[in-house]
Amino acid sequence: MIPVLPVDPNAAFPPVERALREPDGLLCAGGDLSPTRLLNAYRHGIFPWFNPGEPILWWSPDPRMVFRTDGVRLTSKFRRGLRDSSWTLRADTAFAEVMRACATAPRPGQHGTWIGADMIEAYVELHRLGHAHSVEVFDGSRLVGGIYGVAIGRMFYGESMFSGESGGSKIALAALAQLLLSRGWPLIDAQVESPHLRTLGAELVPRAVFAQRIAALVDQPGIVGSWSADLPGLPVSWLAG
Repeated sequence: MIPVLPVDPNAAFPPVERALREPDGLLCAGGDLSPTRLLNAYRHGIFPWFNPGEPILWWSPDPRMVFRTDGVRLTSKFRRGLRDSSWTLRADTAFAEVMRACATAPRPGQHGTWIGADMIEAYVELHRLGHAHSVEVFDGSRLVGGIYGVAIGRMFYGESMFSGESGGSKIALAALAQLLLSRGWPLIDAQVESPHLRTLGAELVPRAVFAQRIAALVDQPGIVGSWSADLPGLPVSWLAG
């Protein structure tokens, strides 16, 4: 049996080391998706992941997949192609649209989505409060890629990304990493391992190491509020190097 969270959104989560080994990282259930609860969860490296219509489940897998912000890899050929691209980069101008696109993006070996209406509503509220952010790739006025997640202190917790056109998600991830690197933010949480994330430079770290690192980062001064001024329609050639 796993613990069930009390109604109080300020209630503490169980220690992450109590998470199950199978399924990997399942820590507890219940509670709600209020901003207070979500921010408390992310501060401790815990995130919600559940199917619509089912109880809320909270996870802290071991090991954890992360990107170093100086370690996102784009091939030389891919970067060269960006030099002649007309696509542009923005931040926090289409947060809900990015979430909805992530919800409907096909995933190999996965049916349905965990990004239901309740999740979208909850994270849009976090975005309104200045804690959740998106990086968006546009072809003219058309959204062709994006990534979203939650920022606390100097730590960014990536939630999902999508490509509406080939390469859209890679560009969004690389732009996010470059933006965070310029601020001195060292990590992007990628949650669980996948071969695709590995090709882009993600690494596995033990949960205990991850927890130790984020404990220091979340208590450092962050940036609450819109990030739109940081990526005001920059050309993707910015990433070409």
